[in-house]
Amino acid sequence: MKTKNSVAFHTLGCKLNYAETSTLSRMMESEGFEKRNFDDVADIYVINTCSVTDNADKECRQIVRRIHKKAPESIVVVTGCYAQLKPEEIAEITGVDIVLGAAEKFNIAQHISDYTKGDSTKICSCDTDDIEGFHSSFSANDRTRTFLKVQDGCDYNCTYCTIPMARGKSRSDSIANVVKNVEELASKGVKEIVLTGVNLGDFGKGNDGAGLSIGLNQREENFYQLIQTLDNVKSIERYRISSIEPNLLSDNIISFVANSKKFMPHFHIPLQSGSNEILKLMKRRYLRELYIEKVELIKKLIPHCCIGVDVIVGFPGETEEHFNETLKFLHSLDISYLHVFTYSERSNTEAVNITPVVPIQIRHQRNKTLRNLSFMKMQYFTKQHQGQTRKVLLESADKRGMTEGYTDNYIRITTPFRKEWENSIIDWKL
Repeated sequence: MKTKNSVAFHTLGCKLNYAETSTLSRMMESEGFEKRNFDDVADIYVINTCSVTDNADKECRQIVRRIHKKAPESIVVVTGCYAQLKPEEIAEITGVDIVLGAAEKFNIAQHISDYTKGDSTKICSCDTDDIEGFHSSFSANDRTRTFLKVQDGCDYNCTYCTIPMARGKSRSDSIANVVKNVEELASKGVKEIVLTGVNLGDFGKGNDGAGLSIGLNQREENFYQLIQTLDNVKSIERYRISSIEPNLLSDNIISFVANSKKFMPHFHIPLQSGSNEILKLMKRRYLRELYIEKVELIKKLIPHCCIGVDVIVGFPGETEEHFNETLKFLHSLDISYLHVFTYSERSNTEAVNITPVVPIQIRHQRNKTLRNLSFMKMQYFTKQHQGQTRKVLLESADKRGMTEGYTDNYIRITTPFRKEWENSIIDWKL
């Protein structure tokens, strides 16, 4: 076989996965590997998987089969959440050579160097309780906007979710190390950083980012302190908070963002259901009344703020009445857009034992209804700001003579590409 010197990556799932893939790519390039596009033939293929839905699992299997058909002599490495949850299942897929769980993901170069094509499939996984340490990661493919991982894992026990089993306990970087990463990104020309994690508002637990395990009480750092510190880093112009649980979105955080020139007026707040009965079945840590309070405070302090919402439809036990309750609730909220997820059964979660099960067809119908609502909400939000002048960060990408950008409050604009606007923040009349 040829020297194992070229590698291609494919990422499934969330922005956290994209940040980690980007870091893995840089690590392997520093080890002498040549990065290739995933559609090209490479010596090594790395698939960083998601396992939030059954579709993500299926997509991983399809990608492996496609690689095996195109490049049967190449080494295929599967890592990420699916690899942590079901390593044996992945190892049985024809074409998979190495399966790396959460604890071994960042040792990928060593595992590849120790492997010879034709050996039996190598599985390196561990129990979730053994997943320790925090690995800083950031995406670096685009100078315009970078996703910076500051937290990992989750201590919540939502009945539908496999993330705690896939990523382990909540742990995070230190504020000092986050600042160091931010300054490094600024030196590369990055204008906007999106703070990313599994449960971002839980920042402060776990690891100090340098290999030492530190408990929350010893660390005495929290997310509010993090954003206060980052606001004083002069070299970065814009920050966004990727997503934060309503019960962890304190009034202090909202007030701080309202008065900050660097933290953008944009919150993404998971709701999952507008029915308190369903929220209790999900074991969410709030009721709809708290959610209303948070949205109302945001809009009182930041009237132009963009608010995004996560919702799950078709959760077991969700009757037509429950869904209509959610629909009516979302109609009433002053929000800007929805991310709608169709419930997908995940093994080893409590929700698979909850009845009655909502038929797949009805789940899809409910998804479509909420996606239509999301479209109307975003149209209305955008129309409210017509005629205003807002700050827009224009991307570096030249897409067929066009480029895109986002206002501070996350309204997307498209305009003919101009070199002098590349990766620039300009005043833009909507």
